Amino acid sequence: MVLHGVSDFDAACAQAGALRVEPLCLADALESTALARAWERLEARADWPTQTRLFAATLNDRIAAGPSRIMTVWAGADLVALLPLCRDGGALARWRMIGARETYEPGDLLCNGTAAADALAGAIARLPHPLLLDRISAGSPLIPALARAVRRRGRLVVRPAMACPHIALDEGWRDPESRFNAGRRSDFRRARRKAEGCGMLQCETLAPDADNFDALFDEAVAVEAQGWKSEAGTAIATDPRQAAIFRAFFRAVAQRGDLRISFLRIDGRAISMQMAVLWNGRYWLFKIGHDAAFNACSPGGLLMLHAIGWAAQARLHSFEFLGVAEPWIRKLWTQTEHDCVQLRTYPYNLRGAAAFAADAIVWSRQRLWRR
Repeated sequence: MVLHGVSDFDAACAQAGALRVEPLCLADALESTALARAWERLEARADWPTQTRLFAATLNDRIAAGPSRIMTVWAGADLVALLPLCRDGGALARWRMIGARETYEPGDLLCNGTAAADALAGAIARLPHPLLLDRISAGSPLIPALARAVRRRGRLVVRPAMACPHIALDEGWRDPESRFNAGRRSDFRRARRKAEGCGMLQCETLAPDADNFDALFDEAVAVEAQGWKSEAGTAIATDPRQAAIFRAFFRAVAQRGDLRISFLRIDGRAISMQMAVLWNGRYWLFKIGHDAAFNACSPGGLLMLHAIGWAAQARLHSFEFLGVAEPWIRKLWTQTEHDCVQLRTYPYNLRGAAAFAADAIVWSRQRLWRR
């Protein structure tokens, strides 16, 4: 399963230090039963569902046209760290985390400690191509490990990235309306009355299986397409590649019994939807959307109330919004967030210099725009 021949990626990993670092072809790695077991054991250290083998497996055929690799670190026969990476073709292309561009969600390396993170960071520091990790945990062990590893080899830039909001659930969230002040409760009641004025109101959270997954997924995508996301070009229906990725990922999650699709219906017609994954005792909200024709009755807010209450009643630990900390989330639902950062490496070579120059231009424009 180890890649044969000597590539830049292989050479970087071969020099990483005392622990054994092996670069694996993603497609080959995903076919290995032994690696699957080792990866899934290491998932106990994961912070995000995007760090799972299941997530990487569903993206395998749907990522960049260039190479895809998994950097693995071994202590004897034990897998102690891994980071799946891919890049586009071309001499100036950067390595990036698998799924970051496709789903816009945060991720991170998986490791069982500082030594493993240092070994993996040492291999990254030797890569001749730059690395871009759009959003990783602000407390990721990769950050200090790379700071140590890139000395004299390149430049490391760590910048703030959009945080991910979350709600720590307790018994009080079983009745989510009770967590809000009188004015906000009045707003919810008013929205519910408006919705009931349009017909019979129903909220449901479903666990799709192989028989009904496609129908429920298509219904949820159709609801999202009726909202503002279609005009913004961010709805799943407007991007066939993203639609294929989420269909494959959610189908795989559904086969494990961990997908939840929620709807708010009026007279049976779905006007708001959520698609979420149950993982690590938490409710991970990947997709939301509602029909803009019903904006007056706040269908997204009413369904959010239902979903948070459902998650609390299911005794889940938290409600994870994923995405980014939008103003409406901070204003209405929570100001508690998982901080994230963006991480970039620039090796001291022509590729690194070109990448840094390109990024410096963008940063300069952003500073001028803020003025």
